[in-house]
Amino acid sequence: MKERIGLNSFTLKIIACISMFIDHLRYSIPGTPMFMSYIGRLAFPIFAFQISEGYTHTKNIKKYFIRLGIFALVAQIPYSLYFKTTNLNVFFTLFTGLLCIFIYDKLKGKWKITSVIIIIILAYCAEIFNFDYGFYGVVIIVLFYVFKEKKVLASILFVFATFIFAIDKYSFGGVVSTLTLSLFVFTSLGIVPYLLYNGKQGYKTKYFLYFFYPCHLLLLYFLSNFIH
Repeated sequence: MKERIGLNSFTLKIIACISMFIDHLRYSIPGTPMFMSYIGRLAFPIFAFQISEGYTHTKNIKKYFIRLGIFALVAQIPYSLYFKTTNLNVFFTLFTGLLCIFIYDKLKGKWKITSVIIIIILAYCAEIFNFDYGFYGVVIIVLFYVFKEKKVLASILFVFATFIFAIDKYSFGGVVSTLTLSLFVFTSLGIVPYLLYNGKQGYKTKYFLYFFYPCHLLLLYFLSNFIH
């Protein structure tokens, strides 16, 4: 059988980590261009999709929840130190998204409406308690799972949700600026690696992303203090 050409899961993770690092590096070095943050918009769509894939392929959902929960707590310290914020890091968003997928999967069928209501409530909680990417982040994770067999439709819905998110978060005073459109476009480009995904795992790196996230924030925190 001919092997499918495209990007495997390992490659997607590398792309996400590099783009995220470039984005976060901008906060350490004065005078760095805004373009670095645009590049960073590619990361979250990949992380969101990886949660959907992780749920589909995991052999132990309980351990998956525990891993995400532990690293959400561990990463919060360097996240708060580096960004000087009380907001909650992206692992809390990923954990909530995974929980929503789990609920949707268990309540599908005649309880489908109930699962949707619970998902909306949890997504609003992510927004209220200032999880990274908030309501949008949770919804995107669920979207990738629900429409996993319809990649084109998932892509269209993703771009639409991203447009609403960009208008809501990055248009100040109701003005749609160049910044708004740029962040929308670059976040939407995160769908390209998703479309190129070939369903293969690639190198096994079970804990790579888990450790990379808090470690790169801690490194950048010390770098920022050294520079300033």
